[in-house]
Amino acid sequence: MGKAIDDWGMIADGNKVLLGVSGGQDSQALLKILFDLKARAPIHFDVLPVYIDAGFEGSFAKDLQLFIARHFGPSRVEYTDHGVLAHSEINRKNPCFLCSRLRRKRLFEIAKEEGCDKVALAHNKDDIIETFFINIFYSGKIGTMKPFQTFFNGEIKVIRPLAYVEKKDIITFCDRFRLPEFKNTCPSAGRTKRSSVRKMLETLYEENEHIKGNIFRAMANVASDYLLMR
Repeated sequence: MGKAIDDWGMIADGNKVLLGVSGGQDSQALLKILFDLKARAPIHFDVLPVYIDAGFEGSFAKDLQLFIARHFGPSRVEYTDHGVLAHSEINRKNPCFLCSRLRRKRLFEIAKEEGCDKVALAHNKDDIIETFFINIFYSGKIGTMKPFQTFFNGEIKVIRPLAYVEKKDIITFCDRFRLPEFKNTCPSAGRTKRSSVRKMLETLYEENEHIKGNIFRAMANVASDYLLMR
């Protein structure tokens, strides 16, 4: 994670970073590591954890906020109906896309309200590879999430400090530090396009241990002369 932060210049002195938390292992790991880094880094920066509750029954928002308060400090919870709306009759085709877009929009709005100049998301190396294939299979385009991206003419800066970290190492980290994982209450959990792509990739990874690294490196090693571009 330190290499990713350094390579992409993710965090600078005086930054106020909004950390989007979900309760899953990725965001729990990023939560702990960012606050550990904040405590020992030679620069000063602040971190504000923010959880967007999607409105499903069985919300763990209060338990998550209590955990963060006990170990790290203040956080903010935003209660919405984004998930319920995304799964309603008006949007049966792709609930994940709408829910994600609405939650991301609200995170950006909160970043402005709280004076945060960076938004940190817990996407990892596997997520970036999966997004690459999701875009090819379902959107007909070549692209993925970048470790550092700007939106709205630089007004919003999104950083992904776990961009170089594999999911298996995050699982090990969470187990070692006994970080709680809060159960995803979304009815689409485990039945998404991402889940299908993940299963396909896992089969390939089992056949050849170098495939994951090769795919990741390929996204920064594009032979544009050999693509169908005029």
